[in-house]
Amino acid sequence: MKPIITLTMNPSVDVAWEVDEMVPVRKMRSSPGQSDPGGGGINVARVITILGGETRAIYLAGGAQGDFLDELLEARGLNRQWIRVKGRTRVAAMIFERETCQEYRVVPPGPELSRGEWEGVLDLADTVDCDWFVATGSLPRGVPNDFYAQLAARLKARGIKVVLDTSGRPLYEALQEGVTVVKPNQRELEQLTCKKATTGAAQAELCRQLVEESRAEIVALTLGGDGAVLAHGGGLIRLPSPKVDVKSAVGAGDSFVGGMTLGLAEGRTLEEAFALGVATGAATVLTAGTQLCHREDVARLFAELRSAARL
Repeated sequence: MKPIITLTMNPSVDVAWEVDEMVPVRKMRSSPGQSDPGGGGINVARVITILGGETRAIYLAGGAQGDFLDELLEARGLNRQWIRVKGRTRVAAMIFERETCQEYRVVPPGPELSRGEWEGVLDLADTVDCDWFVATGSLPRGVPNDFYAQLAARLKARGIKVVLDTSGRPLYEALQEGVTVVKPNQRELEQLTCKKATTGAAQAELCRQLVEESRAEIVALTLGGDGAVLAHGGGLIRLPSPKVDVKSAVGAGDSFVGGMTLGLAEGRTLEEAFALGVATGAATVLTAGTQLCHREDVARLFAELRSAARL
């Protein structure tokens, strides 16, 4: 199996703290804090590595924060390709309030890329050697909304399967081109279709619609604690979310993408790959702050889902 390649156009250094209570003005004494490499594609690559798969994370980073990001990735043994940019990589914050068990997340926009910087990534897509390419996360300032659409067109022309997880106009533009797998959440699906997806029937219909219109071969709709829905040419699958002790939802969607993509790349059935994605996302919810899943948790939850769904 060739390595799964992931792309992160707008990575971050993710810093997480815990405080007793969020209050204005007064100093809040926190836990020592933890720093992790962040951004959609980086998280997907981290998960694939945790699960024993082969991957290579391509990411754009710059400044002292970019150096620190690479140190964090090196410490985790991630196979990676760093594209240096002039702008400074962003630092995102997550604060957990112990009193209410609420999470507060602050995510800045990141650097502005030049035309030459983002066009260089498109040129790189003409040379990558992979069967599966995962493009996830937001686009930095300066990058056109149709960037992922341009990227998908180049990759598809070479027979490479494209997995997409983004939002807003970049998602709409990319699905005009069409991808192999798209993973929206409920809010993103509603924004994309301009329709409400609050019922199971509506969710199923909107996912089927994207498949029938050839905007994606597979649509994986994640619904948090309500599980996930998968639509493809052969029908529809719905899986519940495993019952877990929720500690943090940070990275759960990226983890789903990592687990499901690995399952597909390994040649598992679509049903099994979908269940692996659901299990991986749930396993990440079990970890605090910006941590991701543990392999043993994924294996246990995957076995439970397979048994319950008779896969």
